[in-house]
Amino acid sequence: MSARLPVLSPPRWPRLLLLSLLLLGAAPGPRRSGAFYLPGLAPVNFCDEEKKSDECKAEIELFVNRLDSVESVLPYEYTAFDFCQASEGKRPSENLGQVLFGERIEPSPYKFTFNKEETCKLVCTKTYHTEKAEDKQKLEFLKKSMLLNYQHHCFKHTHIDKPDCSGPPMDISNKASGEIKIAYTYSVSFKEDDKIRWASRWDYILESMPHTHIQWFSIMNSLVIVLFLSGMVAMIMLRTLHKDIARYNQMDSTEDAQEEFGWKLVHGDIFRPPRKGMLLSVFLGSGTQILIMTFVTLFFACLGFLSPANRGALMTCAVVLWVLLGTPAGYVAARFYKSFGGEKWKTNVLLTSFLCPGIVFADFFIMNLILWGEGSSAAIPFGTLVAILALWFCISVPLTFIGAYFGFKKNAIEHPVRTNQIPRQIPEQSFYTKPLPGIVMGGILPFGCIFIQLFFILNSIWSHQMYYMFGFLFLVFIILVITCSEATILLCYFHLCAEDYHWQWRSFLTSGFTAVYFLIYAIHYFFSKLQITGTASTILYFGYTMIMVLIFFLFTGTIGFFACFWFVTKIYSVVKVD
Repeated sequence: MSARLPVLSPPRWPRLLLLSLLLLGAAPGPRRSGAFYLPGLAPVNFCDEEKKSDECKAEIELFVNRLDSVESVLPYEYTAFDFCQASEGKRPSENLGQVLFGERIEPSPYKFTFNKEETCKLVCTKTYHTEKAEDKQKLEFLKKSMLLNYQHHCFKHTHIDKPDCSGPPMDISNKASGEIKIAYTYSVSFKEDDKIRWASRWDYILESMPHTHIQWFSIMNSLVIVLFLSGMVAMIMLRTLHKDIARYNQMDSTEDAQEEFGWKLVHGDIFRPPRKGMLLSVFLGSGTQILIMTFVTLFFACLGFLSPANRGALMTCAVVLWVLLGTPAGYVAARFYKSFGGEKWKTNVLLTSFLCPGIVFADFFIMNLILWGEGSSAAIPFGTLVAILALWFCISVPLTFIGAYFGFKKNAIEHPVRTNQIPRQIPEQSFYTKPLPGIVMGGILPFGCIFIQLFFILNSIWSHQMYYMFGFLFLVFIILVITCSEATILLCYFHLCAEDYHWQWRSFLTSGFTAVYFLIYAIHYFFSKLQITGTASTILYFGYTMIMVLIFFLFTGTIGFFACFWFVTKIYSVVKVD
């Protein structure tokens, strides 16, 4: 049996090289290229070595990144393998997003000169002696990585001294003994293509990922669901609800007042504080923080500020926005907690600052311990963890306290109707108007709007595919907000007509239940789409998935609560009550 070095799709650094070489031939003329530019990078001009000057350069600087596998979620640094190392070169600085995603950029031993072709140029030769424990360990790590499909290019050389790069991929026999030599070479060629326009420089990557027609199907599927829900809500708001309000407002006599029915009957209990109001207000504060962060991040991504070429920019933007949005989180939590009649403002602001972020950080830290133990490049360095804690404790927490201060300082939210001292007894409910069936049904339609887009996002995270369709994602985000709002309002109306006035937690959980379907889909995706093996990789997959599920639960639940809060405030403000 032998472990074979696979000839597969290249890791990320050859993709960047191919992109670079493609762009270099964009300008007319056989000897000079146009400006080489990627969003977030300064433009660079390249020219032949004999013509290089301060305005253009001949050397093409190439960096190497981590190595990934579709059978393991553990990325490893290039330097973790016993590959050829750069003799010189400075490691570029990495932003926060790159560090969180395990990006480890290193100088490359591969040197290119513009318009100078190389064929099977030897970089270095690695020699291993199976009798030496250190060499045997390095060789076993290479074999294990090959079997797990970690991606790096290596071809058989018929002659170590004069490699010709012909023949099949190199293999390393498990029974090999004595001295084993592995030679690393590379070839590069330059080809001018004046048909590629500047605006189309990414097309060769995008055309290799034929998802656009599926994305449009996803959008049309989501729009059909939104139109269906909009029609139902419009029918309720413009016909049924309008007739209810008109009929209620025509009841002037005492005899007519005693014949009240439907949602008007619960006007004295509709704004009764919910049970566990402290926890609900904390969830609303954290959900508001996530909602604004997601909207702004996707908006910037649609404008091109967070291009895939600028590695780590998306995550960096999201983290910075989350830190800076502590003020609205504290304000919303304090405002609703005060409206619920709560008085323990210190507990409220502390829970808003630490409960949900603490759960996420604890999960993240446990996953990081596993990555540390496995020696993966995705493990966050200790200094970065300290920096994240400093951002949380020194910026986010004080901003949350400031928001809570202003939230508690304002008067409680004024409701359009008064709350009775004695709670009204809720009649026996049918199966469809009981809390659990409504909550389970309420999450189906919002999930139906996003499950196709969710497939591409999971592919981007776990199958190492590039995600670039932020316009589609932003549109689906808007559709999700509308769908969660309309589905929750629709079910809220049915429950109010059944004289069940406990809408606060139900509205949050109805749209928040979309996260449960998200979790079910993630489990299905793991078993049906991924080839992940190993206990550590499985734990990491589900550990990070739980973080995403919690964030999605807070996000969608907050949308549903605010939609119902607006709905009940609106309808009870236009009906006449004694």
